[in-house]
Amino acid sequence: MSLSQFFAPRTVAVVGASTNPTKLGYAVLNNLLRGGFLKEDRRVYPINPTAESILGLPCFKSVLEVPDPIDLAVIVIPYPAVPDALRECGEQAIPAAIVISAGFREAGWEGAERERELLEVARQYSIRLIGPNCFGVIDTITPLNATFSAGMPPTGPMAFMSQSGALGAAILDWAMAGRLGLSKFVSLGNKADVSETDLLQEWAADPASRVILAYIEGLPDGQQFIRVAREVSRLKPVVAIKSGITQSGARAVTSHTGSLAGSEQAYQAAFRQAGVIRADTLEELLDFALAFGYLPPLRGDRVAIVTNAGGPGILATDAVERDGLRLARFEPERQHLLEQFLPGAASAANPVDLLGDARADRFDFALQQILADPQVDAIIVLVTPQAMTDMEQTAQVIVQAAARASIPVLACLMGQASLGRGPDILQQHNVPRFPFPERAARALYAMNQYRLLRSEPIPQFTSLEVDRERVSDAIRTVRAAGRVSIGDFEAREILLAYGFDVPTTELAGTAEQAVEIAARLGYPVVLKVASPEILHKTDVGGVRVGLEGPSEVRDAFDLITYRAQRFLPEARLWGCTVQKMIAPGLEMLLGMNRDPQFGPLVTCALGGVFVETLKDAAFRLAPFSRQDAEAMLTELKAAALLSGVRGRRPVDREALVEALLRVGRLVVDFPEIEELDINPFVVYEQGQGGVALDMRLILSSQVEPRR
Repeated sequence: MSLSQFFAPRTVAVVGASTNPTKLGYAVLNNLLRGGFLKEDRRVYPINPTAESILGLPCFKSVLEVPDPIDLAVIVIPYPAVPDALRECGEQAIPAAIVISAGFREAGWEGAERERELLEVARQYSIRLIGPNCFGVIDTITPLNATFSAGMPPTGPMAFMSQSGALGAAILDWAMAGRLGLSKFVSLGNKADVSETDLLQEWAADPASRVILAYIEGLPDGQQFIRVAREVSRLKPVVAIKSGITQSGARAVTSHTGSLAGSEQAYQAAFRQAGVIRADTLEELLDFALAFGYLPPLRGDRVAIVTNAGGPGILATDAVERDGLRLARFEPERQHLLEQFLPGAASAANPVDLLGDARADRFDFALQQILADPQVDAIIVLVTPQAMTDMEQTAQVIVQAAARASIPVLACLMGQASLGRGPDILQQHNVPRFPFPERAARALYAMNQYRLLRSEPIPQFTSLEVDRERVSDAIRTVRAAGRVSIGDFEAREILLAYGFDVPTTELAGTAEQAVEIAARLGYPVVLKVASPEILHKTDVGGVRVGLEGPSEVRDAFDLITYRAQRFLPEARLWGCTVQKMIAPGLEMLLGMNRDPQFGPLVTCALGGVFVETLKDAAFRLAPFSRQDAEAMLTELKAAALLSGVRGRRPVDREALVEALLRVGRLVVDFPEIEELDINPFVVYEQGQGGVALDMRLILSSQVEPRR
């Protein structure tokens, strides 16, 4: 169902409209009227059982008494009465409601029960619901101000959604101060019904919204968000800031993968795969909004810097290159013209230093020449207030240059006391102005990230041949034994079923059996403790490698089982697995930790015993594409090791990519797998594949439905 009734209704009822100017019901009604909603073809109906009229409008005791169809109800009454009020809205066939009232899920268990009842009523009558416990909704195009804000923000190209009403109020205040212009504003509150995903779908086709901004605290249906955001971000930029990402929010885990993964990694992967631009701070969110909202799209990464100050120009250069952009190289003709026009002490190369005595005409000439250079993709104009600087005329020159430019022109007016009307002139003409060169460069970084994301092909999910029934049988066997952990020996069945190469391995219950198996496999061999309770074998001295003869195998078996019984006497001990020793290669970790909001978060890291110490890992949420798997390898700090260093040949990257895809497929096929480690996955030289040496996984305590 479309959410258009929230943004372009013809009739609005304010349930709880008040005659008291200190009440929210008065503020909402007053904002509707002051914001310009009430016109000849639009109506507002105050609902108040005791008042005759409010702000010149006749009151009704209930929405049931309103004689006309109502498109939108705004409910601002004490929480005990909200469900009944919403039920009356349903009986009146009102399709949309904003519940500003608090006292629901945020208030504890009883509040959660009230919210559940509210949602049941909404679904019974097919009412779309924003809130409860929200700040309201604004559409500057209609215009509609159904909030209790201090005023109406100016119209602009930015649509903003926020789970926090208080943060939304601050954004609106920044907007009213001229910091940015909004097309839409929604405070989502408790998100009982309408969510970020719903708004993304609604705003994707909104011509008034050039960029979508979001403050996010949580995404209950993370996979649906990724699917929708991936489509929407192809149409327009989506910029988000996420709170609550520190390790204190991470759940307890038992695998190596779990110690690496957390809420932050899941959101980072989700935003990356969905094409969402991540802002780390509110300052960045606003800076990115200005860039995406008012500048033409970035077509490349070549940046020109024009300044009247050498030091700030160097800082801007550093910031540009630090953020993955490049300084543009001017055409010889352009640089020659600049050299002829500028004073001898000036620099005509990039960054262009016009010197401290530069007036507006010098900026004008430099900008004309640089804008005509096809080798420039963006310009940062950096101005410091010096004795000869005419800040207002220079601002006018920047405005004129931006108006005729087909590339982004960003202004950086440094200082404060001596800027005069310069910032106001830029603001009036929607030229983004940044107080520091690093912030201007960071805004270009965001634009470049979006350019790169849009240039990537639409993800294609690879089809793989696997044996799901074989894995189902293995899991059923483990559950029948009353366990949720699957160790190395049992996990071999799962690895083989999903196409992994594994070394030949057999289970020995006694030392003599181990010697017999070793002779059959051929020396050297590896012995590992076999127990469903011992997942980290090296922690208890449960692994011996390079065993060359019967006596070494016999001694290793006795030592391993002795250590296991001593350190973990309660563990069930099956004996030891005997494994043919394989050739050395680069050890990697492939793993998964199931995020409560996004599902399976797959990890790739340098393997072996140092994985948790180095914490060099890349993450993707399954399902993911081959391109995502390849990108994971390049994101590792240890990526150089994969390409070959110090005479080492490159490793078989294709084998690693294939292994990651198979892990992703496995954890999507079997949602009961909570955690998974393949450590190490030994990868050999290019063309020689890789081998999964050790795998362990944890199942959920309850059987999950198949997808």
